Amino acid sequence: MSTSPHHETGELTIGAVAARSGLAVSALRFYEAHGLITSTRTDGGQRRYRRDVLRRLAVIQAAQRVGFPLAEIGEMLTGLPDDHRVSPKEWRELAQSWRPQLEERIRLLEKLRDQLDSCTGCGCLSLDTCALANPADRVAGFGPGPRFWIGGDRPPTTRDRAW
Repeated sequence: MSTSPHHETGELTIGAVAARSGLAVSALRFYEAHGLITSTRTDGGQRRYRRDVLRRLAVIQAAQRVGFPLAEIGEMLTGLPDDHRVSPKEWRELAQSWRPQLEERIRLLEKLRDQLDSCTGCGCLSLDTCALANPADRVAGFGPGPRFWIGGDRPPTTRDRAW
């Protein structure tokens, strides 16, 4: 059994949260400054975190690792209260609300993995496949960027109106 002075309240020091989450103390302060996590203060001004902040931090870290920017993570967490222990129902609702964004990221990552060595429709025309998939950079008419990745599931064909 833990002999931590805050074990009975379930509160953790910033050092304990850093150690358990694998994050630097400065990262915890940063997340708090940006409203992603909250703490209370002791009479001496030391931060104390509810134990369930560890799950919130795990979600933040996972979301960052798959490419979600912090601003978007913050928006996605706004519906998740941090003033009480989050219920399993609340976590399920959060997970469900993230599903469309995660599915889209998975789709884009799979497309990147599968088509990285072929024409992307970006306009570089540097690969042999570009001459077949994007002759004379016709895909530029569909907008900027790698159109075959971000503009749809297939390259445009001669049947498409813009051609």
